[in-house]
Amino acid sequence: MTEHLTLAGIAFLGALIFGITGFGSGLVTIPLATHLVPLQFALALFAVADLMSALRVGLEKPKNAVRSEWTRLVPMILVGTALGVTVLVNLPRTASMVLLGTFILCYALYTLLRRSTSRIVSVGWAWLAGFAGGISSTLFGAGGPPYAIYLSMRGLTKEQFRATMGFATITSIGLRVGAFVLVGPLREKEIWIAAAFVLPAVLAGLFVASKVFRVLPREQVMRAVALMLVLSGASLLWRAAAT
Repeated sequence: MTEHLTLAGIAFLGALIFGITGFGSGLVTIPLATHLVPLQFALALFAVADLMSALRVGLEKPKNAVRSEWTRLVPMILVGTALGVTVLVNLPRTASMVLLGTFILCYALYTLLRRSTSRIVSVGWAWLAGFAGGISSTLFGAGGPPYAIYLSMRGLTKEQFRATMGFATITSIGLRVGAFVLVGPLREKEIWIAAAFVLPAVLAGLFVASKVFRVLPREQVMRAVALMLVLSGASLLWRAAAT
């Protein structure tokens, strides 16, 4: 019971972060949860939790989502995920984490330090963002940063950004959950017992996050996104150094 309640508290914190930025919960939930449960258990449990968060955020106000941006991302998310499962699993994971982590960290620091945030990039970058997100989601469980980088530079309102990120992560995390069902972890009874405690905490975290999100101006939301990208990049570099 104590373990389940602690996991629920971790889930609340992760959902709070996800509800504000649209990604990044795994940076908190997975490291903390592995102090209590095995890594495979934590990854499977919080994949379910993150899918609930994505569904709640993406479908809260679906009209806010920019469907054209999402449909540009989806094809390459599928391609990146397929390659991550098949060909790219044979590549050196440490080198891949270093490259991805360095890129994300440099971009995030650039975003935090630059004075102007009005630059809008071409829609063509959606292909690269979707591809990179699909790969990184499969290999590292961190698909959100590439989507966040692209969408943050498309001139979206904070509501459009959050809802569109929700749609993108529904696709990415949904594929990951499907993989966990196929390979076995989500067939274990113990994970669903823990989920009975975790999922209500996720809903509570998202409820609080929605209240906070409404009062934050767009600039502060984008700054929070950039800070989560810093943590994402640093986390990948730390994991690479630890292997």
